[in-house]
Amino acid sequence: MADRQRVENAIQGLRAFQEPSLSIIRLSEPISAAPTSQRNSDISSSAFADPSPASLEADLSHYRELFSKLRFSYLEQVTKEKFLRAIVGEPPQIVEPAENIELESQLASIKSVLKEQKQHVANMVAELEETGRGLSRRYETVSLQTELLKSLPAQIDGLKGTLEELRRRNHSSNEARSDDPNLNLPLPATQGLVEERKAELEEVNKQLQSLQQALPRQTIVVEREEKELEVLEQEKERAVLGAREVMERKREGDGADELELRGRWLRSADTALRRLLGVEA
Repeated sequence: MADRQRVENAIQGLRAFQEPSLSIIRLSEPISAAPTSQRNSDISSSAFADPSPASLEADLSHYRELFSKLRFSYLEQVTKEKFLRAIVGEPPQIVEPAENIELESQLASIKSVLKEQKQHVANMVAELEETGRGLSRRYETVSLQTELLKSLPAQIDGLKGTLEELRRRNHSSNEARSDDPNLNLPLPATQGLVEERKAELEEVNKQLQSLQQALPRQTIVVEREEKELEVLEQEKERAVLGAREVMERKREGDGADELELRGRWLRSADTALRRLLGVEA
């Protein structure tokens, strides 16, 4: 509430400063003591209601032209008046060449002084123009900031409403918490847990990739062992057949110690190979 009051006070202060619009005529009122008369120029006074650098530049150019015409008219009238007085005066004024030379020297000195004064005035005008442009830029900046300040109360109200809505949602989410502790973590802890799970998943993917790369080699080894196992199976079958023949010969009463020993050796070799390869019988 205090922030809103400060914003409104700032806006009112800016409005108070902006109420008197700036113009050349109004700026000249405290300096000129002569009463202002109705303007006879062709520039509309509506240009001073909303001053801008372009309008001020156009107004200055117009007044320069008017003052130049006024100066020419004044010199023309003064010259005519002096000429007529010299003609009709009693006695008539006769100008000597020496007087003309003296007047020309005085005129040269006056012209040099006038030239210096003109340069001084031109410098002052340039400084005033630069100051006017700076003031115009500052005025535009203040106007823009005023518009922004006018929109601040509505934005503050909207942010307050959003804050209240977020508080209600947070309260409702606190009431409906899950039994899983990972689902009730705050945002930083949740982000840390997500990063940890991502790291674990990345490690599993690396292990899976290494296993996939080792799979062709393991497949070749398994195929080779399967071939060896087939050879052993064939030898087993031959050994079993030999053992059966030995058993039959024993039953018939014939001695076959060599075949029996060979069968035992094959059986022990088969058992040892199965243990080494980890193959069940």
